[in-house]
Amino acid sequence: MDELNIELLQKLCIENRIVWSTHALERIQERNIAKSDIITVIKNGRIIENYPDAFPYPACLVLGISSGNEKLHVVCGCNGEFIKIITAYFPDKEKFSLSGEKRKEKN
Repeated sequence: MDELNIELLQKLCIENRIVWSTHALERIQERNIAKSDIITVIKNGRIIENYPDAFPYPACLVLGISSGNEKLHVVCGCNGEFIKIITAYFPDKEKFSLSGEKRKEKN
């Protein structure tokens, strides 16, 4: 598997084939992000960055909208059988464009 595609992630999400990393569970609790928002982002969002060489399997950054109408980033990996949620966060306006789609150039 090279780059991930949103259709595969959506299919696995609908089938509830999701594994939550300990890191993700800790971060979403710290950041007050609901699991349901992460699922919504995967079901309705789009991939804005692919990490095909991530270990142990390809990963990507998905952009979507939370129930509070805020942009939300979800980093997840996928082996074709299940999605592993790695982390989620609200994009930092200092690091990402206003749309949340592009990283800003480092000065």
